[in-house]
Amino acid sequence: MTICIIGIDCATDSRKVGLARGFIDGDRLFIDRLAKPGSAQSVADVVGAWVAPDQATLFALDAPLGWPALLAEQLITHQAGDVMNVDANILFRRYTDRFIKRMLGKQPLDVGADRIARTALAALKYLDGIGKTAGRDIRLAWSAELKSVWSAIEVYPAATLMQSGMRSVSYKKKEHSAERHQMLLALSDYLMFSTDTSVLIEDDDVLDAAVCVLAGSHFLRGQCLLPDDLALAKKEGWIWVRAEQG
Repeated sequence: MTICIIGIDCATDSRKVGLARGFIDGDRLFIDRLAKPGSAQSVADVVGAWVAPDQATLFALDAPLGWPALLAEQLITHQAGDVMNVDANILFRRYTDRFIKRMLGKQPLDVGADRIARTALAALKYLDGIGKTAGRDIRLAWSAELKSVWSAIEVYPAATLMQSGMRSVSYKKKEHSAERHQMLLALSDYLMFSTDTSVLIEDDDVLDAAVCVLAGSHFLRGQCLLPDDLALAKKEGWIWVRAEQG
């Protein structure tokens, strides 16, 4: 069965959201759409034109899709001025964030104490908008055996790049076009493009969206590291990243 993967590099400003559409069919993975919403478009407008309600689709988003469980527990009864005798790293970071740091040495931003929280909120609104536009619910997936026609996962392009043996730093700035060109060549070992790829060299947001598609393919192929506490992951969210090659 051919499955559509929509990579979404999230941002609070929809004009800065990178989007990519790919398809996984057996051993083949290819990308045929790369874009950013125009000034008069929403993320749902673009994605809605790319997907069909009855097409099996996985949305792979580069943004946290949940918050630390301990943070929620502590804030329920906390009063201004009260001390909080908890470790800040456990309060503001999810288990998956600490797991990624321990396994890869790469620390995701703290969704409980950083501006990434605004991006997380925007990501959830983008998913909701896409689903409402098509009249279809989008639920988080927890295994490659998708339980619904449309599903979503959280991914982390930097971790995907690291685990795939590619550059994961120093490619975001405008002057890093040469680095992005080299990354495109490396990505071509993993997927095929049937669209103009110059935007990947020009725009790091769209490049990250393409990497989100690659991360989605790792999930669908059952190659990702699994949460050892599924109940906690379902509460806080889980970053799906492939196990190290070897």
